[in-house]
Amino acid sequence: MGDQQLDGMLASRMKHSFHLHEKAKEVIPGGVTANIKYFAPHPIIMQKGKGSHLVDVDGNEYIDYLLCYGALILGHGHPKVIEAVIQQMANDGTTVFGTPHELEMVMAQKIIHAFPSVEMVRYTNSGLEATLLAIRLAQAFTGKTAIAKFEGHYHGGYDQVLISVNPSIAEAGDEKEPKAVPESKGIPAQYTDETIILPFNNIEATETILRKQKHRLAAVILEPVQGGFIPADATFMKQLRAITKELGIVLIFDEVKTGFRIIYGGAQTVYGIDPDLTALGKVLGGGFPIGAVGGKKEMMEQMDPRRGKDALSIETEKANKTDTLFHSGTYNGHPTILAAGLATLDVLQQEGTMTKLLQMTSMLREGLENVYHAYGIPMKTVGLGSSFNIVLTEQEVKNYRDLAKANIKLREKIDYELLSLGVYAKPGNRYSVSVAHTQEDIARTIEAHEKAIRQVTNRL
Repeated sequence: MGDQQLDGMLASRMKHSFHLHEKAKEVIPGGVTANIKYFAPHPIIMQKGKGSHLVDVDGNEYIDYLLCYGALILGHGHPKVIEAVIQQMANDGTTVFGTPHELEMVMAQKIIHAFPSVEMVRYTNSGLEATLLAIRLAQAFTGKTAIAKFEGHYHGGYDQVLISVNPSIAEAGDEKEPKAVPESKGIPAQYTDETIILPFNNIEATETILRKQKHRLAAVILEPVQGGFIPADATFMKQLRAITKELGIVLIFDEVKTGFRIIYGGAQTVYGIDPDLTALGKVLGGGFPIGAVGGKKEMMEQMDPRRGKDALSIETEKANKTDTLFHSGTYNGHPTILAAGLATLDVLQQEGTMTKLLQMTSMLREGLENVYHAYGIPMKTVGLGSSFNIVLTEQEVKNYRDLAKANIKLREKIDYELLSLGVYAKPGNRYSVSVAHTQEDIARTIEAHEKAIRQVTNRL
């Protein structure tokens, strides 16, 4: 069976998705509200979710491993989350105050308890906003404007970090001194000049670049687990912390993906490293949009409004606006979202929850590796905690360039076949497991992969 026949099979199962997407394109660019939601020939439009399963508008059911890019660690519609949301609205009589409220303090205390490096917390409305705020804090604290990020790491879709996330190897330059490659139209040249690119998991080359650029660097920002699945080496992480501390460069951990998915307390707890600032999101919101920045008191207190005039203030005080780092957002610390997030964290803290989640993830990973190896396909599952990716390679995967050497085309063919077999992950994307996934889900997923491999290899 050829690729055209496969497209035909998918099309016959997804007629309503196709027609709705065609209508969406008339009023939404590309028919999607975020570029990452698209894949060819058209994305699948979902209608319902429950537990570990999704149902699309054509009535097709899937075991879901996208889980809103890992955010839904309890699965879809967990009763504790639904109950917490309804109770908050009923008890408070509103969804949002626009004033301080108690849940802001309760969640901040939870975060501080979970992350040893965090002394104070501020909320945002997304992980993107959290990394943006963390960078501004670092720039204000150091008085410098340039930052360093690692090749292949994603921190949001804004100018200074939307660089060298997925560059072509031809453009990316020397692996020991990568070039800054913009990933979008509309990024001013100043940001490619002000963003230094580092090679992940190569501490010697990273140290050389940092020492060369130390006079202009405010911060190093990184995903301690690249893409949510390629972990940093322990020695790399330890030495990076030592170097940044020596050079007076703020170290920012982007734990939007990893904050509660590896273990409760994130990658920094696993590595025993205290970053200066931490960006959180995804799981923290229990299925609602949220972000948070936590960090050292001396850095966080730059946002204290008592230090100077507010950017929107009409008061005629002597204090200067630049005495305070301005940070605001109408929906920051939204009560409904914090209620959902607190319910999520409560479930994760229950005895045995994280242990079972990690056991189920290991069971899936082991089963998938056995199937691929049985069919002679070089493959390894790469990940840490409850997220991983399927990488078709025999080589060790330590960074973006290692990942680029894998058999991406075969992985994509298998992923599309899996969609017709009722296993949902955006083609090429990592797998995230939830507490709602069952042993039956795991067994069915492994069986579907075997069927997909047979179908695809017969067509090659």
